[in-house]
Amino acid sequence: MNVTLQKLTFQDYLDHNDGTDVRYELVDGELIAMSLGTGKHGAIAEFLNDQFRDLIRQAQQPWTSKQMLIGVRSPRGRRWDTCRIPDVTVLMRSQWLEMSNREAVIDLSDPPPLLVVEVVSPSTRTDDYRSKRAEYGLLEIPEYWIVDPLTEEITICLLEHQFYDSVTYQGEQVLESPLFPDLALTAREIFNDLG
Repeated sequence: MNVTLQKLTFQDYLDHNDGTDVRYELVDGELIAMSLGTGKHGAIAEFLNDQFRDLIRQAQQPWTSKQMLIGVRSPRGRRWDTCRIPDVTVLMRSQWLEMSNREAVIDLSDPPPLLVVEVVSPSTRTDDYRSKRAEYGLLEIPEYWIVDPLTEEITICLLEHQFYDSVTYQGEQVLESPLFPDLALTAREIFNDLG
């Protein structure tokens, strides 16, 4: 028996409520349930979010960092819409405040976030390394981190003409982030500090 899935528009996605607490991304008009991920996945996202918030406060920047709270609408070049929910999103504080009375989604006409982080899990590996990398590049997000606990590597992608150049860090290598020049973290610290 074939099951026909009804494609959703972006507005359908924003209006969607199936009566559960399940969070969904929209990919080519289809709802994709987001799993909770492992404890390690959540701990890494929380650790990075805390690090970013500390650096933002110390540098007195007009930014904020949010963990899995913001959707990013994505141009896919196809007929149906896509909206991702990164594990961590850094954006202007004023942009976050503008969302206080509407859906927390960065739309195509909005300025892009300053940085997004995706923590890889076995089910998202291809999307994190390929699909999202292309989408985030088209959105002109200046910095995209792919944090891979499966290989204990962190790939920092920096935008150059809508495409990302990337550097991969592991072990005791200190990460270099243009957005956070005072960041003094190694890959090992991110994967080992799961408190």
